[in-house]
Order: sequence, then structure tokens, then C-alpha cells
Amino acid sequence: MTPTLLILCTGNSCRSHLAEGILRQALGPAFQVASAGSKPAGYVHPLAIRAMAEIGIDISAHRSKHLDEFLAQSVETVITVCGNADQACPIFPGQVNRHHWGFDDPAHATGTEEEQMQVFRRVRDEIRRVFQAYAAGRLDQQKVVA
Repeated sequence: MTPTLLILCTGNSCRSHLAEGILRQALGPAFQVASAGSKPAGYVHPLAIRAMAEIGIDISAHRSKHLDEFLAQSVETVITVCGNADQACPIFPGQVNRHHWGFDDPAHATGTEEEQMQVFRRVRDEIRRVFQAYAAGRLDQQKVVA
């Protein structure tokens, strides 16, 4: 059975989608990766989509969804990327692991669009460093178990 990793954020419009796209690419088909929010914004931020496109990851088909959609599923690992989601995080069926790595919310960036993009790029790159390292560890762990 493919383990499900769920990335949670409050709005599910930026950070969780950045992390989902990066983790999905890094892990490949060995894991199911999804994201959700405790108070979904109802959209994926256009600058998040653009920031990910810059590194060759397409999240344009992602949608903002509520974490309740996953309560009946077996979720092996929950990763929160903002403090509010960490505090609001329920326990999911089958949950074995829980991690919290907080990142700034690029949706709060101000200034020109280019200044906002600089914030999105910075947060994307911070998320990429953390989640690629996590993915490498999970893939190594999977080799040991196999």
C-alpha cells in the first residue's frame, strides 16, 4: 500500500501547495502526497503557481481543499507548514508520523508584483531545501525496509 503524506496549512493556497509539488516530485510514485487546509482559501495563489513553474513543477491543477476530506482516509504522515495548522491538526486514521516545519506565508507579501515574487521564491526555496532532504530520508528508509 502506498503511504499517504498530507501537508497542512491554514489556507491551503500557498505553502502547502509549494510543499506538495516539491515533495511529490522528489518522492515519485512510491508515496501519495496531498495538501489541505483548516480554513481553505478556495484558490491556489497565482504567484505560488508561477514560482513553482520557474523550477519546472506544475501546480496549476491543484485545488484548495479542507482537511476534512482526508479524515476517513489512512494518512501515514501529517506535516504542518504553519503554526495555525499545527495547532488545529486532528489525528488521522492510520497516522504514524507528524512533523511541523513552519515557513513564512508569502501570501502576506506586499509591494510590487516582483517584490512579492521575491518572497514567494524565498519561501519556495526554503521549503524545497527542507522537503527534498525529508524525501531523501524517506526514500533511503524505504530501501532499508525493502
